[in-house]
This record gives sequence, structure tokens and C-alpha cells, in this order.
Amino acid sequence: MTKILCVDDIPQNLRLLEAVLAPNGFEVVTAATGEEAMLAVLKEKPDLVLLDIMLPGIDGYEFCRRLRADPKTSFLPVVMVTASGLPEKVKAIEAGADDFIAKPFDQPELLARVRSLVRVRTYHDEVERQRTELAEWNAALEGRVKQQVDELVRLGRLRRFLSPQVAEVVMSQGADEFLAGHRREITVVFADLRGFTPFSESAEPEEALGVLRAYHAAMGEVIFRHEGTLEHFEGDGMMVFFNDPVPIAEPQAQATKMSLAMQQCVGVLQTGWKKRGYDLGLGIGIATGYATLGRIGFEGRFDYAAIGMVVIQAQRLSSVAKTGEILMTGRVHAAVEDRVESKSAGDLELKGIGKPVPAFKVTAMREPAAS
Repeated sequence: MTKILCVDDIPQNLRLLEAVLAPNGFEVVTAATGEEAMLAVLKEKPDLVLLDIMLPGIDGYEFCRRLRADPKTSFLPVVMVTASGLPEKVKAIEAGADDFIAKPFDQPELLARVRSLVRVRTYHDEVERQRTELAEWNAALEGRVKQQVDELVRLGRLRRFLSPQVAEVVMSQGADEFLAGHRREITVVFADLRGFTPFSESAEPEEALGVLRAYHAAMGEVIFRHEGTLEHFEGDGMMVFFNDPVPIAEPQAQATKMSLAMQQCVGVLQTGWKKRGYDLGLGIGIATGYATLGRIGFEGRFDYAAIGMVVIQAQRLSSVAKTGEILMTGRVHAAVEDRVESKSAGDLELKGIGKPVPAFKVTAMREPAAS
């Protein structure tokens, strides 16, 4: 119910105002002085004030000025009820009055002016409510945007040190649980430049660094395009594995496709290397098997690594692969043999592995049979 504060030092006038307003759905509170009216505004929080100008103590003009000076009441509608002439009305406007009713007042006119100002107050309150909601919504949106930007920044930093797959899993699942360690079957690819050691012995350090940068940039694009998880660069060597942290349906086939793409990419680089007299090539080893994966290192410097015989097999195959060769274990070959051009490389004696390892050389992917 709309609440109206009526302020007049004559009790009969207050009773008359209440008799007109109350039957028309308004709640009426009264005050006889300006001081009482100020207290009533704070306590009752009226929607509109009907105010006589001539009051004991704080008069109507001063009462208006105080309302307008307070941000909490600066928009409270005030109707002056006065028998005074034009000069007093001008003074009332300057003090902050919104409208006037002449004494003795006409009841329909009083109700019309009250309802009009109440509507204005309602519109103002609605605008203020919407403004507050919009400010709260903007603040919440800014908070969410900041949080998302912070996450993107953090993800960008993680991507500088971790593969995209590992970085995204860490962001979505939390580092502690994921990096604590787990066991999974993976396919590991080791790639190593042939001839890099003698090259680096004779080349200037800047030349060797330039070769590595071009090589790493090219290999990185191939690795990420094939959704491999890059464990680390080690000079001219690198280790990539598949099926962790994001499981994939055919890790052996994906590893083989990536390895062939790597050889093709290095073939392009070799054109420039040969013009400069660099005799460099790429040897690749692929193995599949179970490994334990998780965080290794120490506080301040951690890596995400795979530990197990599958890693050793892939590394040893890479070390014996000649320039342009891709060697894979029998288990990998069994998973992809119907999709690759390959031939047996025999049983290879690999350093640190007790038994000979059956290996295969892969040269290309077969074109899918026409249906």
C-alpha cells in the first residue's frame, strides 16, 4: 500500500487529509512539525509527502532542502499545501517541491496530483531497481570474465611447459589428482636426428641452435596436429606418446601416421640443410605397452612423464633406426599391419633389453580400399 506522510501543525487539516486519502487506498502517517516529519521520513519511509509550508521549527522550505540534500530522499515526491501566492511557490520550487495544492484544496485535484506523483515515484523506483540489478549483473559478469581470463592465462602458461592435452586436463580436473600417478597402456614414439652430434661438433653454436629451432617448430606442429602428448625435448631427440592423458581409439595407428608425417616434414627441412652442408636425418622408434604416468621432479620444477619398458623399447628402436627409418615393435605392427606398407627388420638386439625384439620397418600408410 502506498504510504503518504502528511505534515501540518493544525490537527483539523491532518484529519481532513486522512479522511480524503485513506478511503482511496493510501496509508496515512502524520507529523505536526518539521522535526517530527524528518524523523517520520526515516522511520516510515513514505512514498510521498504532503507538506504545509508554515510549520513551527523547521518550516516547509527547509524540510524540502534537507530531503533533497540526502541521496536517500532526494527523489521523494513532495507536494506543498499552501494558501500563499506566487512568490512563495517560486521559493518552494527552489527548495525542491514537486507540486502544489492550494488551500482550501479540491479533493479530486488532490487525489489526481498524488496519484500522478506516486506513479512517477514508482517508475523511478523501478528504474533504480533495474539499475541495481544491472550493476550486480555487470559485476558478476566481470567476475566471471576475469576468472575465465585468468584461467586462459594460466592455461597459456601451462601450454608453454606442458603439452596441450596435459595442460587442459590439469585445468579441468585439477593438478593434484591427475598428476599423482596412474597406469595405462600407451604407444610411445621416440624421434632422434641422425648425424646431429658430429654436426654440432663442427658447426657454430648459433648454427646448431638455428637447426634445432626449425626442427622443434616443425615437429611441434606435426605432434599437436596428430594430438600426441609431447613428454619432452632432449636436444635433437623427443618423446611423444598416445592414449594419455586423453584416451584415443587407435593409438598405434595415430602414432604411425604422426611418425610418417614427421619423416615427410624432415624431408622438407633436409633440402635446406643439404644446401648448407648439413648431413642430418631422422630416425624413429615406436613401441606400445603399459606405463606409469604422472609427475616427476622436485618442488619448483616438475615434468609429466611416462615410466616403463615401453619407453625404453621405443628409445632403443629410435637409436638403431637409420636416417628416414621408422622401426616399430611387433605389437605395434600387429595393430596396424593391414593399414601400412612395411617389412620385417628382423629380431634386433637392443641395448639394455635381454631378449631380441622383433621389429618392422614402416614406409607408408596404405590407401583405404575402394568400396
